[in-house]
Amino acid sequence: MTSAPRALRIGNASGFYGDRFDAMREMLTGGELDVLTGDYLAELTMLILGRDRLKDPGAGYARTFLRQLEDCLGLAQERGVRIVANAGGLNPAGLADAVRQLADRLGIPVRVAHVEGDDLTAAHPGSLAAHAYLGGFGIAACLREGADVVVTGRVTDAALVTGPAVAYFGWGQEEYDRLAGAVVAGHVLECGAQATGGNYAFFHDGAHDLGKLRRPGFPLAELHDDGTCVITKHPGTGGFVDVGTVTAQLLYETAGARYAGPDVTARLDTVRLTQDGPDRVRIDGVRGEAPPPALKVGVNRLGGFRNEVTFVLTGLDIEAKAALVREQMTDALAKSPPAEIRWDLVRTDRPDAPAEETASALLRLVVRDRDQQAVGRALSGAAIELALASYPGFHVLAPPGKGSPYGVFKDVYVPHGVVDHVAVLYDGRRVPVTPAHDTAVLDDVPAPPLPQPLPSGPTRRAPLGLVAGARSGDKGGNANVGVWVRTDDAWRWLAHELTVERFQQLIPESGPLKVTRHALPDLRALNFVVEGILGEGVAAQHRFDPQAKALGEWLRSRHLDIPEILL
Repeated sequence: MTSAPRALRIGNASGFYGDRFDAMREMLTGGELDVLTGDYLAELTMLILGRDRLKDPGAGYARTFLRQLEDCLGLAQERGVRIVANAGGLNPAGLADAVRQLADRLGIPVRVAHVEGDDLTAAHPGSLAAHAYLGGFGIAACLREGADVVVTGRVTDAALVTGPAVAYFGWGQEEYDRLAGAVVAGHVLECGAQATGGNYAFFHDGAHDLGKLRRPGFPLAELHDDGTCVITKHPGTGGFVDVGTVTAQLLYETAGARYAGPDVTARLDTVRLTQDGPDRVRIDGVRGEAPPPALKVGVNRLGGFRNEVTFVLTGLDIEAKAALVREQMTDALAKSPPAEIRWDLVRTDRPDAPAEETASALLRLVVRDRDQQAVGRALSGAAIELALASYPGFHVLAPPGKGSPYGVFKDVYVPHGVVDHVAVLYDGRRVPVTPAHDTAVLDDVPAPPLPQPLPSGPTRRAPLGLVAGARSGDKGGNANVGVWVRTDDAWRWLAHELTVERFQQLIPESGPLKVTRHALPDLRALNFVVEGILGEGVAAQHRFDPQAKALGEWLRSRHLDIPEILL
């Protein structure tokens, strides 16, 4: 009788391009690992790398990754840890060559492979970068053939985990439940310390040592052949792992019950979380379905130029001061007004304030146009010329510059067969990756039954965040806000209280937009998708919080009538 293979230990050392530099060494020295992953890409990062490559055709990848390897490649080799990262960005072949050169210089014998086929820029004229989100089977092919380091371009974040799992356990394309379990594990790991207490709504809970959050460790998954896993971290590292931190990350940048990817559609409404000891959360029950028939392609293009100036309004008559400077700027820009002009008055001022900063409000002017001149000198001249001719106490946080380019992101979809997904092995062989042959259109999952409402009783006007946690993020021009509670009684209340209508009352800017609510009872969670709140994507910097990272915390700060039994 053949015994099941031992658990595969997969760690994460990067949640974004610019994450903690020494995390790679910390993960390699902190405990046992089989694979160490790093997620370096986001919608905004692809735009940044695209601009880098315009200046230097040999660029286009995350250079930080190379510097980390210079310190850690020998350590990984000694410990038998394979490294899988999407740091290749727009140029995975270039990064693979750079890693080989580094290894040769250091005298470390490593086999470096890469995955390509995601680049569809040529098929999208006018775009700066257009890349399909590939799955994990290209990574798996590289690892099966003995690669020590695998670098990719644009793959799904979870592919960094599904790829090693497929290679290690030998899963096939249609083992959907196993693949879905790996996708869920990958989604929890992908943002690094967000799974170990970073950015966590209940960070100040009395059960947690705030000292540990000064430097949270990075997460790892003990993944099993059946697709179940345990999320944990190395002993002695900071932060904490509990059902709450894992729930928060599961809700991050997701939508409904179906979490679709190129390899499998994971059913988030089947996920079960169980505390399995200190800093250990077991994930099981995950069901999978065939992937959708089309692959997502992220298209980045330059949208034009933007500029901004923030006027500081201090003391009395804030509204009148704002009205005066708006009229003056409108007159000054009238000859050649920018295509888009946006004003936002942020009332940070307080009456009878003990400090000048707290007596001041901020009036922010943002302009956009295809023509850099329209947002450059015209704006800076108009603002600075008012220095002695406007409201009392006139000053700005910083003078406007010449205008900077901004990007626009959108999703398009192509059939699986359009993409030439290839694993390029360390010896130069090219192995085509067979696209998914069984696919299924994503239908809406029927709304689950809601729990019985909490019996009526006395209530108190209080912030939602006293009861509920939240985590929010961006997906193109949309934002999601995941909200969860920690007890069954709180879920009985939340499920009936936080309707779409109530959400729009609490977040007024979502009022004119389409908001969809998804319920995930097993997680005691609701997930709201707000369409169009981020305009044309994070790079367009459409709003004060362009990635909607704090939208959930704003929601938690809003007051409503909460049953006293929950407070």
